[in-house]
Amino acid sequence: MAAPGLLLLLLPLLPLRARADEHEHTYQDKEEVVLWMNTVGPYHNRQETYKYFSLPFCVGSKKSIGHYHETLGEALQGVELEFSGLDIKFKDDVMQTTYCEVDLDKGRRDAFVYAIKNHYWYQMYIDDLPIWGIVGEADENGEDYYLWTYKKLEIGFNGNRIVDVNLTSEGKVKLVPNTKIQMSYSVKWKKSDVKFEDRFDKYLDPSFFQHRIHWFSIFNSFMMVIFLVGLVSMILMRTLRKDYARYSKEEEMDDMDRDLGDEYGWKQVHGDVFRPSSHPLIFSSLIGSGCQIFAVSLIVIIVAMIEDLYTERGSMLSTAIFVYAATSPVNGYFGGSLYARQGGRRWIKQMFIGAFLIPAMVCGTAFFINFIAIYYHASRAIPFATMVAVCCICFFVILPLNLVGTILGRNLSGQPNFPCRVNAVPRPIPEKKWFMEPAVIVCLGGILPFGSIFIEMYFIFTSFWAYKIYYVYGFMMLVLVILCIVTVCVTIVCTYFLLNAEDYRWQWTSFLSAASTAIYVYMYSFYYYFFKTKMYGLFQTSFYFGYMAVFSTALGIMCGAIGYMGTSAFVRKIYTNVKID
Repeated sequence: MAAPGLLLLLLPLLPLRARADEHEHTYQDKEEVVLWMNTVGPYHNRQETYKYFSLPFCVGSKKSIGHYHETLGEALQGVELEFSGLDIKFKDDVMQTTYCEVDLDKGRRDAFVYAIKNHYWYQMYIDDLPIWGIVGEADENGEDYYLWTYKKLEIGFNGNRIVDVNLTSEGKVKLVPNTKIQMSYSVKWKKSDVKFEDRFDKYLDPSFFQHRIHWFSIFNSFMMVIFLVGLVSMILMRTLRKDYARYSKEEEMDDMDRDLGDEYGWKQVHGDVFRPSSHPLIFSSLIGSGCQIFAVSLIVIIVAMIEDLYTERGSMLSTAIFVYAATSPVNGYFGGSLYARQGGRRWIKQMFIGAFLIPAMVCGTAFFINFIAIYYHASRAIPFATMVAVCCICFFVILPLNLVGTILGRNLSGQPNFPCRVNAVPRPIPEKKWFMEPAVIVCLGGILPFGSIFIEMYFIFTSFWAYKIYYVYGFMMLVLVILCIVTVCVTIVCTYFLLNAEDYRWQWTSFLSAASTAIYVYMYSFYYYFFKTKMYGLFQTSFYFGYMAVFSTALGIMCGAIGYMGTSAFVRKIYTNVKID
């Protein structure tokens, strides 16, 4: 019974293709083509959107057609499709035709003037192809305001499919109170050589995403990786070889010489290096969540490289939610096994914290921003039914799968098979220079990982917060690989110096030194907001900084988990190879 239940809960995440027409993207001659009106909002605030008919536009005479959210991603992204009422038929030209009148009283004029002052634009869809138009414009003095009243549509077709849509706004009419404004449209069909599979290419911006700067940043990051890997290999191999030689020499000494000898280095903490970390419950939950975020990032990027997810509304978000739910066993396995190896007994509590750590953070932020969206009557306000669906996914999909992963992790790799015994009494940590303190290492550890990704951050931010469609997922995959290698190299070096200073608190230090990348990313988001965008207003600012905090935190948890896993393998390796009494 569980499998059908899970399938039913995940069904809203998958696109539905049961209906004909725009869902099949094929039309017969003179078959109805629906023009959907989506949202309207300020040009500089991409996420501050409202229903198209929240402005006093009028509707065409054709009978209304209802639209439902086909995917969870559509509902969460504020897609609000409403029928335009315009009569459009496949390959059937329409001369300029008046479809309705706006009775412009003072209140309606004020609404249009406010929209024009704030550079409102609107979005429409024909056969899932987006079209954008501007509401109106002001004269040079800003005293008179004009509304575009004529929508001139030019639709390209190839066979029985729509492959291109263009909108020209004409009919500039001055906004004068207590007058009637006629809204009109026309449709011109033209044959096109564009293939159906390539119809979204016109929305992409190769000159931006494949700019020389982008290629240079990737090349620069690769050079950094080669340098770091070479540096780590050279320093650690040479240094470790000397350490092993010194420790072997000490083994040949008698007890008196060894006592009088100058003992120092990472071997001295062999009895404490595998001591459980402080707060093992939250630590193991963070590691499990980080491993899951990495798995989600990897799978979603691979899917996006294979499938053009940008061609379907909300498909990227729906895919991410589906993959996150499906990879919950990864979280349970790594978090549960680590907690078991650290001697944790409250494994059910750890499982709950691990399962709900990321969803609680995301949902908490969304809940806060939702209050502001409701106050603004924005289309981004998440419907109650969607909230219930997300909660159901958390409780009936993520939690059970996390439980499965936790049980597997505890049973398969939950035994503490450390190469060194842990001493009963903790060794006192000697004083060391200020730059060897864990707090300093943590602050400095995120600089190089951030340096390897910050150019890519600019392209990702621009695609999300501005009007670009991100499609170069090959670049993103390369950057993810580079980030992983740089993070592991940096945390290994940091941990080696920490252990050499006879400080065995490496678990949290390795995690936090890698996770501090998030602090630099969030600081960069402030620079991007103030110098690269023209956003304004409470709603857009809250949305931006709220979700940037979520993104940065998730990135930090992922980097921390990657850093810890790499460092853990290194620590286990060096203590396995040294001879311990």
